[in-house]
Amino acid sequence: MPAPRKYPDELRERAIREVQTSGRPVAHVARDLGIHKEALRNWVRQAEADQGTRPDLLTTNERAELTQLRKKIAELRRANEILKAASVFFAKELDQPRTTSPDHGRTGR
Repeated sequence: MPAPRKYPDELRERAIREVQTSGRPVAHVARDLGIHKEALRNWVRQAEADQGTRPDLLTTNERAELTQLRKKIAELRRANEILKAASVFFAKELDQPRTTSPDHGRTGR
């Protein structure tokens, strides 16, 4: 579960909009709104990526998909390790000589 957000979504949206429409520096807007300037800078960069004006950055949806795919890869790797261990175990079982009962193959006559 992600950590709770320090700033409300409404404040984030307002701050991003202010930076994008006013042309004022991020640091000034951040100071006026009581937001850490690096937090606001990151929000603005992410908003630009989501709007398509920053093709060098992943969009929010792409980041979520990447996170999901990384989790799936980790899960598949764990499953693969379990299957490898199981195959080694069963291979050892098959390699052991089988003991047969003395009556094996006799009809009892």
